[in-house]
Parts: sequence; structure tokens; C-alpha cells
Amino acid sequence: MIAQRPNKRATISDVAKLAGVSISTVSRVVNETAPVADETVQQVRHAIETLDYTPHAAARTLAGRRTGTIGLLLPEISGAFYAPMLRGIEAGALEAGFDLLIHASSAVLQERGNGSLPLAEHNVDGLLVFTDRLTDSEISRLYRRGFPLVLLHRTPPAGLDIPCVTFENKAGTRRLIEHLIIAHGCRRIGFLAGPDGNEDSYWRELGYREALAAHGIPLDPSLRSVGAFDEEQAEAAVAAWLRQGIELDAVFGGDDEGATGAIQALQRAGRRVPQDVAVAGFDDVPFARLMTPPLTTVRAPIEMAGQQAASQLITLIQGGESDSSTLLPTELVIRRSCGCA
Repeated sequence: MIAQRPNKRATISDVAKLAGVSISTVSRVVNETAPVADETVQQVRHAIETLDYTPHAAARTLAGRRTGTIGLLLPEISGAFYAPMLRGIEAGALEAGFDLLIHASSAVLQERGNGSLPLAEHNVDGLLVFTDRLTDSEISRLYRRGFPLVLLHRTPPAGLDIPCVTFENKAGTRRLIEHLIIAHGCRRIGFLAGPDGNEDSYWRELGYREALAAHGIPLDPSLRSVGAFDEEQAEAAVAAWLRQGIELDAVFGGDDEGATGAIQALQRAGRRVPQDVAVAGFDDVPFARLMTPPLTTVRAPIEMAGQQAASQLITLIQGGESDSSTLLPTELVIRRSCGCA
């Protein structure tokens, strides 16, 4: 017999060795996943009791037991966008009796050497993936294993039927740019793109280009820069435009953080907003109406997107079917930063 080592937690291998059976037999007894002879069950249970062995929750999950938890992969937990999104996800999870486990990482996550991710099959029942937190190959691996996934603001890799939830980015941006053109006569409208590869930014830029084309305004490459949905980067981009002497009637910040940076750069350069340059954003986060001047923007249903994504993921976990794509409507919100009273 193997004596219990008091300073080391017993493993399933220890149990198997003491009981004189294979590790897979111990797993079948612990998780009740297949029939085992009564005598063998008694041997395994005696070994478990002798060694004071406690099966790891992750192992039970891999054997088919649910954790009652959904996971969320994020790039960060900061900025005004994340609070309403997290509220919505939490509400969707709690309504169905699920807990929420969050992992934030600035890096794109790939399958590690031991085949595990911080959140995946071993510790959650399903996973919400925000933008580019996972590589296409890792998403494909999880999908092939039948692991429930829902993507936020990102379309799935080609050929994979994975639900995604996003906003009406193109149409919302087009309405905003056309308002600047029609209501305020703007023709030189700067566009601050989001981070490279960001799908929200891609569709917003397409809406911007369509609005210009619809009104016969040539696309000027010098009026495009990268704000990366970040206040500091947007401020630097607009300051560079001003140093270069680029004329601007308006700036679309890409999102509200970018619009905030644009206003700061303009005001520091002595330009009045909106009298000299109009500014607009996207999202309508809480601080938008409190800015000086209050920000014209596109209202995106951030909290609703989070709640719907969580609800769809739980539907998949429970064996139901979910919509392949959910495109939530946006709404133009007019305030003073565009020049409207």
C-alpha cells in the first residue's frame, strides 16, 4: 500500500495505483460515465477515502459535468464601453442561473503547449469572445470539439456556424456623416479608424465612404488616420493633422473615446468646437452627453449586445439553437458638438 503523503494533494494516479486499476477506471467511477464492476467500485472508493482524494472541478467538467459558468475573453477592462457591456453579459448570465468568469489580456490568445487556454473546456461551459482575443485556428479547434461559442463584434472564420452579435455600424455611421454633410455643409471630414483588424471600425469606415460617395465628395486619403478607439491616440492623430495644415470641417472620432481626443486636440490648438470644426463619435457612452460641448454620436445598444450574447451562449449550452448573426440597430443622437443648437 501507498501511505498518504500529508503535504501533497493526492492525484488520480495515486488512487489508481492504490486501487490496482487504471486511471480511466477511476475516472469512470468518479464521474459515473460508464458501468464498472461493484468490486472494482469498492476498491476505488476505498482508495479515495484512504488518500482523502478530491476530484478537481476541471476534471469533472471534462468528463461531461457542467460548471454552471460562462467565460468571457476581453482585451481589457477599462474605458466607458466595457461597463455597460459587462452589465448586459452579467444580466444574461444571472437570469439563467450562470456565473461569469472573465479573463482580460492585451495579447491575442493562442493554444498553449499543454492545449489549454485561461478559459475553455476545462473551466467554463461556454465562451464569449470579444473581438480578436482568439486566433481563428483556436476558435476552429473549440468549434470542432463542440464547445459552445458566441462572438461579440467579430464574424466567425469561414465555414463555421458560430453565432455573432454586433451593431449596425455601417448604416449608423452613414447617417451620422450624411447629417454633417446635409445639415452643416461639411465636406472635409476627418475619419479616425479603430485598431487594425477591428471589424466595427471596418464597417464604420465603409459607412463613411458610402456617405461621401453618395454626395459626390471625393475620398481624400489625407483625411484618414488611426485613432484606435483611444483618447490619447486620437488626440495625437488630430494634432498631427493640424500641424500639417490639413483643413477640416469635421472629425468623426470612430468612437466616443476618439471623439474626446479629437476635441482636446482641436481646443488646444485654438479651434472652437463646433464653430470651427464639428466633432462626432459612436457608441453614446454615458460621458458623451456631459462633454463640453455635448457630443453628437451614434447610440449603440452596448448593454443589449452583451445580454443577447450571453443568452444565446446559454441557449447553446442547454442544447438549443441560436441565431447565426444578430445585428442590433443604432440611433443617431444629435447634440451640440456637430453645430446643432
